[in-house]
Amino acid sequence: MFFIEVVLPLSLAKTFTYRVSEAEFHFIKKGMRVAVPFGKSKIYTGLVLDVHQNEPGLYEAKEIHQILDENPIATEIQIKHWLWVANYYMCGIGDVYRGAFPSGLLLESETTISHKTDVRVNDSELSDDEFLVYEALQHQSSLKVQDIISILNKKNIFPILQKMISKDIIVLEEEIKENYKPKLIRYVKLHSQYESDSGLGQLLEVLKNANKQKEIVLAYFQLSASEKKPITVKKLVEVSNSTSTVVKALIEKEIFEEYYLQHDRVSFDGKASEEFLQLSAAQELAFNQIKENFTQKEVCLLHGVTSSGKTEIYIKLIEEYLTLGKQVLYLLPEIALTTQLVSRLRLHFGDKVAVFHSKYSNNERVEVWKQTLENADKAQIVIGARSALFLPFANLGFLIVDEEHEQTFKQTDPAPRYHARDSAIVLANFHNAKVLLGSATPSIETYFNTQAEKYGLVTITERYNNVRMPEILLVDLKDKHFRKRMTGHFSDVLIEEIAEALSLGEQVILFQNRRGYSPIIECMTCGHVPHCQQCDVSLTFHKHKNQLRCHYCGYSIAKPSHCHACSSIDLTTKGFGTEQIEQELLSLFPKAKTGRMDQDTTRGKFGFEKIIDTFKNREIDILVGTQMLAKGLDFENVSLVGIMNADNMLHHPDFRAFERSYQMMTQVAGRAGRSEKQGKVVIQTYNPNHNTIQQVTNNNYMGMYKEQLYDRQIYKYPPYFRIIKLTLKHRDFDKLKEGSFWLYQVLSQNLKMPVLGPEEPAISRIRNEYIRTIMIKIPQNLPLGSTKKTIQKMLNSFEAVAQYRAIKVVINVDFY
Repeated sequence: MFFIEVVLPLSLAKTFTYRVSEAEFHFIKKGMRVAVPFGKSKIYTGLVLDVHQNEPGLYEAKEIHQILDENPIATEIQIKHWLWVANYYMCGIGDVYRGAFPSGLLLESETTISHKTDVRVNDSELSDDEFLVYEALQHQSSLKVQDIISILNKKNIFPILQKMISKDIIVLEEEIKENYKPKLIRYVKLHSQYESDSGLGQLLEVLKNANKQKEIVLAYFQLSASEKKPITVKKLVEVSNSTSTVVKALIEKEIFEEYYLQHDRVSFDGKASEEFLQLSAAQELAFNQIKENFTQKEVCLLHGVTSSGKTEIYIKLIEEYLTLGKQVLYLLPEIALTTQLVSRLRLHFGDKVAVFHSKYSNNERVEVWKQTLENADKAQIVIGARSALFLPFANLGFLIVDEEHEQTFKQTDPAPRYHARDSAIVLANFHNAKVLLGSATPSIETYFNTQAEKYGLVTITERYNNVRMPEILLVDLKDKHFRKRMTGHFSDVLIEEIAEALSLGEQVILFQNRRGYSPIIECMTCGHVPHCQQCDVSLTFHKHKNQLRCHYCGYSIAKPSHCHACSSIDLTTKGFGTEQIEQELLSLFPKAKTGRMDQDTTRGKFGFEKIIDTFKNREIDILVGTQMLAKGLDFENVSLVGIMNADNMLHHPDFRAFERSYQMMTQVAGRAGRSEKQGKVVIQTYNPNHNTIQQVTNNNYMGMYKEQLYDRQIYKYPPYFRIIKLTLKHRDFDKLKEGSFWLYQVLSQNLKMPVLGPEEPAISRIRNEYIRTIMIKIPQNLPLGSTKKTIQKMLNSFEAVAQYRAIKVVINVDFY
């Protein structure tokens, strides 16, 4: 008897055993995909984790359907890393597999219905609906479930199909589709009989009356003379200002021949520049210190102030690892950053750079996956957001985690809820590779690890080319309101600074960490605020679309003309978002061109590129945006940065609020004055003497670090304690309350550590589900593994209680 262990792309914690024949047993290797039946009639793509001869005791092993690969498509190190992620972040291995694989490689079964050919059917015995289905199957060999729903115009068609199956008229098949197709591009070449000189005269004779066709042929000759490379139909049509129908006519006349070539979707045609990258003295010193650190330590932190030229140091290090024949992984927190960086790296390394993130299509991701697995030239350097961590690296030597403090490295939903920085360090360990973390404002945990000498530390304190750090002006909003020196949300200081920057032809960035026009619409008569029906939040007003939207579930209503509670028409908006800032700018600076960068304006694959490019090309004077702007973007003409309101970040109910505010403000400020002239930053706040704001003003990272560490130790937070957060959700308020209390008591009785809860979070209902949270704080000196096992046991017993089974429990390890 021969068996394989398979992981399925479902949220399941265990693997499943399937039976294979002896020939299959010898052919199958770990990391291949197999199509396997699961449940009553579904077929899934499973990944083989092991090949063995142990029969399962609890169930009869089913046979596999088919083997989908000739060679493994995932590597052993990769699978080992997935198992670590599943174990550490307490989620099913199926979750990791589904999250890691591009969905183009995960085939889902699609049910098809076809009719039995050898059966005689008496039409009069069929109902109207059955007859429609039967008739449709006479014209088509098979139909999808979706097709039948549209033919009958009904949602529930299964009873009808069930009857037809029992009458033995139709059969259901589960078929599997490979949905990755290589991209083919259509080319043309001249038919061989016209290639000689005499052939050309003959050709013009044939076409003497067909002017449009003659134009295309002449354009073809022009192109082939100037370009010495195959000519695509698209190019030919463009150059000759014609249409593809004319080309088709020429193919039918056998003047042109058409042929197809397979193209990689993500290709780069430019040349790598041969220029030698010259490091400044400070960069050179840091570069050598990093290499020195790597001789003793696996991980090193590069703590360089904003605009100190960290990217050039990365490029130099990448060069060294490429000469050793190693692959390099470069992780970034935000897709917006990859766009700017890819162009910088491609200038340097040409087409050795591959990009992998969720805005790429399925097929493009499958291509990068295969190139990485084969260690192809095109994927020597992989740049991506956190998901690039799961690619099948053949020979990984070096990982860079840029802006390592960013919270976007932590995945919140769905599982696996992993932290890309921490998982990258483990992956590097499996590959014996080195990790470089880079940031101007490192996270407290990382800096703590450097102080404990677990990681190396290299610091750069000056900006590249000795550009001065920006000058920071604090504006006291309380005082400005009192003296009536505010215009909308702009203080007189900020207006003057913007006017000056614009008059000098410089650009301005304004930061406001809220999208939309205003977060609250309130009735002045009775105080009613419209809330989302499914979540406990007020609706945000979006003026451009004239609607109120929920930023949690997407629910929206038209803007009310009167109060829903008392019908008063006296409604006012409170608070402000990026849209309102943009509107106010139009009235304050009607001549300036403004742009906005937030989730609403960057939808679509090239949303970021468009805005970043127009700003870089100086087509926009003032850019308003949310925290997307705070990441390491590089614009040389920005001389002024305005932070509209520094307080809403500080007063967030979160133990990391001060650390995050410091990081966010320092990063935004770092966008100013990146070339010769010193930049300016205007921070508007109601609380100018707040410690964190003072630390930003004086660029005092150590002050912030020490103050936060002191607090964290007293209140039992990371880095002294590890936090596991359990989130419980259910539609029934009372059942949730009772269940969460039961779980809390079991946990606090069995764990010798602080367990807090069950707490109602600030937003206690999302999408009609009530929420309760429990926090478990694990001290550094207790073993993490055995504590997690104990927690898992208690969660299993919680699930075993019948009345609590419907409560969803989400586990978030190392909660961010």
